Amino acid sequence: MTSRCIRMRRSRSLLQRLQNQEQLNFWLTNRIPRNLLTRWMGRFSRIQSRRLTAVSIRIWRLFADDLRLDEAETQDFSSLQACFTRRLRSGARPLDPDPDCLISPCDAVIGAHGTVEDGLLLQAKGMVYRLAELLRDPELAAAHRDGCYVTLRLKSSMYHRFHAPCDGRIERLDYIGGELFNVNPPALARIPGLFCRNERAVLPLIASAQTALGPVTLVPVAAILVASMRFSFLDPALDLRGSGPRRIECMATFRRGDELGHFEHGSTLILLTGPEFGLDEHLQAGDIIRMGQALLRRIG
Repeated sequence: MTSRCIRMRRSRSLLQRLQNQEQLNFWLTNRIPRNLLTRWMGRFSRIQSRRLTAVSIRIWRLFADDLRLDEAETQDFSSLQACFTRRLRSGARPLDPDPDCLISPCDAVIGAHGTVEDGLLLQAKGMVYRLAELLRDPELAAAHRDGCYVTLRLKSSMYHRFHAPCDGRIERLDYIGGELFNVNPPALARIPGLFCRNERAVLPLIASAQTALGPVTLVPVAAILVASMRFSFLDPALDLRGSGPRRIECMATFRRGDELGHFEHGSTLILLTGPEFGLDEHLQAGDIIRMGQALLRRIG
């Protein structure tokens, strides 16, 4: 047998193993009682025990070799939740100095991105979803017609806090209850309209008049094991018992890079703008971006 044939057989074998792993991952995380498991994870992660936390982190590292705790303010965690929601030391995420760009609101893997066309956004190859269904607000959906969007997936090992991509204010939050499907690539490729079915919040950001950025909306999407979403400008956490949408009026001003909230596990953020923005030319789907890096820039 020639070396070329051997390489081809090995490639096919590797591809088959990857496909089998992807199918197993999908089955394990989407064919189980997701809400029950998520609530259990929330309770477990809040247990105050440094010994249990240290053991849990060691086990976690077996599945997440990119878990970086050296950037954290402290590495002495009293609970697993404290590790999930860790703050970073000062200077760990410098902000891009260009005031004309929108910075990434979080650490993430860049997913589907592009222009909203006929009210549709790309979820995964060959699968789309409707902007109006995602936002549940016709007026807000109209504001983002023909606009730019980018999907940001926070892996469980990543920094879980998210920040303001620009200066401005928030006057309301729409909480939409829903499912808790996994938001990883296998699930995105198999579950139609996943982001429109999962629990989420819709945050219209009113950019400051000085920047004239146009409409900017942030959509944090929950997923399996995300015990809650917390927002720095609201007292209560959003939980899994809501039957949305539920509008929460508020008034919060923020500066570019200010913390807006956090997930209690990894999940997804969708950033929406007007048509005047596009993904930074140095970025593409699959890239890892850090909070504070330039994400979207003006076109032309």
